[in-house]
Amino acid sequence: MKLLSLPLLFLIFLSFFNHGKSANTTSYSSIFSFGNSYSDTGNFDILLNGTIPYINFEHPPYGITYFNGTPTGRGCDGRLVLDFIAQALGLPLVPASFKTGQDFKKGANFAVIGATALDLSFFQERNISGVPPTQTSMNVQVGWFNAMKPSLCNDSTTPCNDYLSKSLFILGEFGGNDYNFMLSAGMTIDQVITFIPTVVDAISAAAVSLLNQGVMHLVLPGNLPTGCIPIILTLYASPNKSDYDNLGCLKAYNTIGTQHNSLLGIAAAKLRDKYPHARISYADFGEPLLNFLRTPKQYGFATDAPLKICCGGGGPYNYNLTATCGSPDVSVACPNPSTAIMWDGIHLTEAAYGYIADGWLKGPYANPSISGTGVAASCEAAITMLLVNAMVIILLLYI
Repeated sequence: MKLLSLPLLFLIFLSFFNHGKSANTTSYSSIFSFGNSYSDTGNFDILLNGTIPYINFEHPPYGITYFNGTPTGRGCDGRLVLDFIAQALGLPLVPASFKTGQDFKKGANFAVIGATALDLSFFQERNISGVPPTQTSMNVQVGWFNAMKPSLCNDSTTPCNDYLSKSLFILGEFGGNDYNFMLSAGMTIDQVITFIPTVVDAISAAAVSLLNQGVMHLVLPGNLPTGCIPIILTLYASPNKSDYDNLGCLKAYNTIGTQHNSLLGIAAAKLRDKYPHARISYADFGEPLLNFLRTPKQYGFATDAPLKICCGGGGPYNYNLTATCGSPDVSVACPNPSTAIMWDGIHLTEAAYGYIADGWLKGPYANPSISGTGVAASCEAAITMLLVNAMVIILLLYI
């Protein structure tokens, strides 16, 4: 017995198709970012201007690739991952939160160079020296957002739940500075590793504080592989070749980033279970960098000495503690930064960040991806395909 007309069946089929199409599309009205030098777009320069006699990031060749040679406070030759994400989403570059004369309705960046996941008091109580005596930790940055929030939304004009649900929040990268400060204070790798759960718990707690306010789109970036960073390779160089992997990275130091990322991925999964209606992504910094080093030619990077930095003052990795990028002695970078992976010994080049951003936006380096693919979207896509197949069968039976 034919209960439905063929036109009606066709309309139902289209509705399923359109559902699947919208499931893979995510739009945002603003971006709020927290972190350290991998995402700072000028706060460090603003906060410490006049306090530190010379800030490298304020001098060429920082900014040479994208900002017409003008330093912007970014630790890069051009754009950061955050910048690429904003542009891909059709939003303005996210302004530093301490920059005056800005309208932050479309986003603000609270990241500060040197920021840690753990509060300054944590390090002081344990006599871990070398940590800058500035209050810029993750919790402090979240506090800055909370203080700004009344100017962004309120119950009378712009409901905060609605506003926050359409905003993208990027919490990190955090943790890298915590571990580096511990290492520089003389801790062993094994000692540093014991603090990883504490760091990840702190990141998770900060994430909860945002999610409880109504945030629906949250990205948790992982750490870079510590043993592949030129400053680490320089400071902790080993005469033993067996200490290095086939990419030239220090194996033992890479365990720090690996364990951090593993625990952070687990934390992200737990948060997804606790907040099933929120989109919570773990974003990978480590795997893309390792892929650049494995097959540099595939990404347009130079194949000779991929760990060598573009802007430096000499040495095996072109990193020199006494002549760092942006200092009076190092005002010129390599001829073509787009062929380099490493920028200044700590940070990557704009070219590398561009590939990472693309992997976060579309996959495979974020799960789920920022633009709407990954675990959550894949499940919806699978359901949609099942519905489509069911409709095809019904149509065939009808005919």
